Amino acid sequence: MSDASRLLITLCTFNERDNIRNLIPEILEHAPQADVLVVDDNSPDGTGELAEQMGQDDPRILTMRRVGQRGLGSATVAAFRYACEHDYDWVINLDADFSHPPRYIPDLLARRDEADIVIGSRYISGGRIVGWQIRRHLMSRCINIYARLMLGLRTKDNSGSYRLYRASQLKKIDFDGIRSTGYAFQEEILFRCRQVGCTFAEVPITFEERRYGVTKINLREAVIAVYVLGTLRFWPE
Repeated sequence: MSDASRLLITLCTFNERDNIRNLIPEILEHAPQADVLVVDDNSPDGTGELAEQMGQDDPRILTMRRVGQRGLGSATVAAFRYACEHDYDWVINLDADFSHPPRYIPDLLARRDEADIVIGSRYISGGRIVGWQIRRHLMSRCINIYARLMLGLRTKDNSGSYRLYRASQLKKIDFDGIRSTGYAFQEEILFRCRQVGCTFAEVPITFEERRYGVTKINLREAVIAVYVLGTLRFWPE
């Protein structure tokens, strides 16, 4: 990445205090040129307060506190809007629980000249998942197959959030038209990116189980995702 390119790394958080304490320094170890934006949904455990304290010691650490709003999709949209409004060139989004190891950030950046969206993929050669039960494997595989069928996506991993985005392409998307507020956002944003002509690449990653806290993915989110992706297939506008 040239010195002129600006990189924003985004973390959408709810009760991730114990994770971000160590995650953010590790992110900056692998991407010292980046800014890190924590978009916190008013976490009761003080995640937002901790991020602000960390930012007092390191100006690369930024915090957006959201009150009255909740949801991974809407939080990610808020992060993308921030990146576009503040003239960043690239945006990397990853989960805030260490399931997306920061050591893969250089691998994503290495492919930035080849595509507008570079996906950290569990489902291409070299990618894998550690620590999942069979039920979660099945849920993830099924939603990825469904997303490819419904939305015409050719990428293998459409439900993971570990991705590099070209900000100039994100500016072409009408974020007000995004329907997903939860986990279905991951598939919908790829669909919206395809609509504006984005190109895609995937790099293998190992997905690891979160270090602290509990997963927020459940059957209800999966059902909502099936419904939302179906509406995008038949009523895309």
